[in-house]
Amino acid sequence: MSKRILIVGGVGGGATIATRLRRLDPNSEIIIFDKAPNVSFANCSLPYYLGGIIKESESLLAVTPEKFKDKYNITALVKHEVTSINPIDKTIEVKNLNSNDISTESYDYLVLSPGARPIMPKIPGVNSPHVFKVQNVDDVVRIKNYIKENDAKNIAIIGGGLIGIEVAENLRLAGCEVTIVEAKNQILSNFDYELAEILQNEMLEKGVSLVLEDGVTKINEDSIEVNSGKVLATDLVIMAVGIRPETNLAKEAGLAIGETGGIKVNAYYQTSDPSIYAIGDAAEVFNMITKKPTRLAMAFPAHVQARAAANHIYGHEDKNKGFIGSMCVKVFDYNAAATGLNETSAREAGIPYDFSLISAPDKSKLMPDSNPMHLKLLFEKPTGRILGAQAVGKGDVTKRIDVIAAMISMNADLYDLKDLELCYSPPFSTTKDPVNIAASNALKLL
Repeated sequence: MSKRILIVGGVGGGATIATRLRRLDPNSEIIIFDKAPNVSFANCSLPYYLGGIIKESESLLAVTPEKFKDKYNITALVKHEVTSINPIDKTIEVKNLNSNDISTESYDYLVLSPGARPIMPKIPGVNSPHVFKVQNVDDVVRIKNYIKENDAKNIAIIGGGLIGIEVAENLRLAGCEVTIVEAKNQILSNFDYELAEILQNEMLEKGVSLVLEDGVTKINEDSIEVNSGKVLATDLVIMAVGIRPETNLAKEAGLAIGETGGIKVNAYYQTSDPSIYAIGDAAEVFNMITKKPTRLAMAFPAHVQARAAANHIYGHEDKNKGFIGSMCVKVFDYNAAATGLNETSAREAGIPYDFSLISAPDKSKLMPDSNPMHLKLLFEKPTGRILGAQAVGKGDVTKRIDVIAAMISMNADLYDLKDLELCYSPPFSTTKDPVNIAASNALKLL
């Protein structure tokens, strides 16, 4: 007997589980409900439309409702908001945002992939027409149109996380004067200060102003005011202070919420109701290193969760072994990547640690494009277990961090990393790769 599976939310998690479900069963009825106008889009690429690297907003749309139907026989209903869940009757209520009609839909299985919403601090002026967020394709189109129509030159970005930095870089490349306001003493909290400082210097050299250890208190029509008393001229404000998981539906349905604020799930992404699964930014996941719950608002974990949940619905074993949190970001001429724990998260987890911090060529010094790579490797004391790493440089830092991420996932230690055999040729690396050097240095410290 075919199943009826309803999915709340599209983009990475919802769209991925829908197509995986279809591959597992050609006869099941699959319906995606998304309150946004687009069901599947390249959300990680949104900032690059602002900088003109991506020319057309339409190219950000990954799969349209029409393609879902034609290629996968999946019904994708946009501008349809799921307003409530009745777990006892196994039904949901759906509001058509175009007509305001309310309908009731039954399910055999329900998948929650509502994502997360940008945090909009309750400060005066935050709802002004020149204040924007970056969540979907419509947002970046509106920002770009506003800049063009109002000849906006001075842009204030509130928040120095991944989205804030990528938006700042792209708007600067588009010719805008950009200021980042960050409440912490550094940008990009995934990185420890000494590596974040390199990226901060790069932003300053490229003309981006940084206001650190300061918060916005008021947004005016042509300026913002910050805690220190400064008044900064601005034509447009972008809020990028963080995101909050969309858990209202789950809470109202009586589903358990985890200690991190995400929807609590088991190893197969089932919620406290075994007929309801939760994946993506709204779900709480397991940290492989700390053995504690966490939340990861990243694309790769959402895809892994989607596939695992779909497999479980059809009786295939695909257990969640946890995540370590790998990320990368481009900051003008520099590349940066990180995986696992940094010093802050290691301290919070109560893990005794030390670190090796090196600077080494990213390829043979004889190569004209050889540049220094700064790599920080964290390890547990006294075991030597690898806990995390961060790298910054103009070369291929992601390759090095990916290597270390793989080693962490296999519970490797410094001895394993020191002698790890890696590719070598002068245009690509040094005889002894920076990751080997960092591990050797760490062993001396240990």
